[in-house]
Amino acid sequence: MSKGYGVSEIYVPEGSKFVGKTIRGTQLYEHDINVLTLYRGAKVIPNPKPERVLEPNDKLLCFGKLEAMRGMVPVKTRRRRRPEISDLPADAVQAGAVEVSD
Repeated sequence: MSKGYGVSEIYVPEGSKFVGKTIRGTQLYEHDINVLTLYRGAKVIPNPKPERVLEPNDKLLCFGKLEAMRGMVPVKTRRRRRPEISDLPADAVQAGAVEVSD
C-alpha cells in the first residue's frame, strides 16, 4: 500500500522557522502541501490566505505528500502516542464471566 497523500497536522512551536513567515513564505506549496485550516488558540480559520503570518502555537491542517509533511515536523515535537492503560474494576471481570453448562 502506497503512503502517498493524506491529511496531517503541522504544529508551529515557539522558535520554529515558520514563526513570523506567511503561509506562502513557508514554501509548503512547493512541497506539494496545501494548508486547509489554521487553528490559532480557539480560533479556526478555514482556507487561510497565503499572506497570513504564522504565530507560535499555530496548528496547520494540511493535505499533501505524507513524506514531505513528516519532514516538516520538528523531531522533538514528534511523539508516539501511548494509550493510557488502567486496571479494570473488580466487578467488570465478574460481569463478563460466562457460565457454561453441559
